[in-house]
Amino acid sequence: MKAEALRIDADRLMRRLERLAAIGAIEGGGCARLALTDEDRAGRDLVVGWMRALGLEVAIDPIGNVFGLRRGREDVAPVMTGSHIDTVRTGGRYDGNLGVLGGLEAVETLNAAGIVTRRPIVVAFFTGEEGARFAPDMLGSLVYVGALALPAALDVVSIDGRRLGDELARIGYAGDAPPGVHRPHAYVELHIEQGPVLDAEGITIGAVADLQGISWQEIAITGQSNHAGTTPMRLRHDPGYAAAAIGGFLRDLARELGGSQVCTMGKVDLHPNLINVIAARATLTADLRNTDEALLREAERRLALFVGGLAHAEGVTIATRPLARFAPVTFDAGVVQLVERTAARLGYSCRRMTSGAGHDAQMLARICPAGMIFVPSVQGISHNPAEHTAPADLAAGANVLLHALLELAA
Repeated sequence: MKAEALRIDADRLMRRLERLAAIGAIEGGGCARLALTDEDRAGRDLVVGWMRALGLEVAIDPIGNVFGLRRGREDVAPVMTGSHIDTVRTGGRYDGNLGVLGGLEAVETLNAAGIVTRRPIVVAFFTGEEGARFAPDMLGSLVYVGALALPAALDVVSIDGRRLGDELARIGYAGDAPPGVHRPHAYVELHIEQGPVLDAEGITIGAVADLQGISWQEIAITGQSNHAGTTPMRLRHDPGYAAAAIGGFLRDLARELGGSQVCTMGKVDLHPNLINVIAARATLTADLRNTDEALLREAERRLALFVGGLAHAEGVTIATRPLARFAPVTFDAGVVQLVERTAARLGYSCRRMTSGAGHDAQMLARICPAGMIFVPSVQGISHNPAEHTAPADLAAGANVLLHALLELAA
C-alpha cells in the first residue's frame, strides 16, 4: 500500500481508548487517574505494555515522562508526538489519552504497512499535565524542556500531602533516562478541543495556531469575624464580601478588555463557613488568560490595583500568591500549515484556531517546531464524565496525525 492511502484502524483506536478509560472509571463514563496514584500506575503499565508490543524502545526519565522510540533509517533527531494520561478527578476518557493512543495507532499502522521513516518517531506521555494533584500543570513537560529544575519538581507536595519524588518511586516510574532524552526535530500533539468551536461550526479538524497565556494566583483575605445579625454593615470588615467583589470585578474586566481575554474565579473557601457568621477569612483563585502578552499583563495590573483599593476600602488584609504563569505561545507556522494541508488532502474540513487550555505542546514549542491537531468536543464539554467526541472525528484526527508524522519524518 502506498503511504498516501494509509488510514488508521478506527475500531482498534476505540478499543484502546475504552481499555484505558476502564482504569479509574467513575460514574457517568469518565475517569479519575490523578498523577502518580495507583490508578495512574495501572494506566502507565497498560500503555507501556502496548508500546513494547509495538516494538518501541521505552525510556523513562527522572520525572516519570515515558518515551517510546520507533527507530528510523537514520539516527537523527526524532519526530515526537504524544500528550498525557493523567486526568482531573472528574475527567473524561479522551482528554490527553487521545494524543497518546493516536500516536500508538499511527505507529501500528506504519508497522503493518512495513514503512520505515527516515527519522525516528517517538510517542511520549508526560507526567502531571493536569496539575490536579501536583502543581503546576504541564509539570513533566516543563522539566523535560528545562524550564523547571528537577530537584524542585521532585519536592513538590501534592494536595494530599505527598512528595512527588516519593510517589514517583512508589509507583515505580522514577526513571534513569537522561533529562531531555530524544530531543525532537518537531512535535505534533493530537487533542480534543475541550471547547465548543469545532462542534458548533461543524468542522472536523482544528489547526491550532496559538495558545493563550495563563496567569493563576491565589488571593487570601483576612477580616473580622462577627455576628451576622448584630454587626451594622458600615462596621463590617467582611472577607466574604471582598471575595464576591473580586469575582464580580473579574467578569467586568474580561468584558472591558474584550478580545480573547477570559477571567475566572474558580475556587472560593470561607472560614468558618457558617450561615450566621461573618467570615474571618476567604481564599479564592483568579485565572486570567489571553493570547496577547501585553493584554494579559494589563489584566494582572488592573486586578492588583482593584485588590489594593478593596483592601483599603473594606479594612481587610489581602495577600496574593502566584500559582502559575505561562506566556502565550504561537505555534510553528510550518507545522500549522502542515496540519491544514494534510486535513485538506484527506478530505476533512479544517480551520485555524486558538487553544484556550494549556497543553504539553506549549512547553515543547520552547525547544522545537511544534503544533497541535484538534478534533471536536461535543457541546464543548471537557473535564467532565460527559466529555465526548464522535468516533469518526477521533479517527479523522488520528489520520491527520499519521500523515503529518510521515511528512515530518520523511
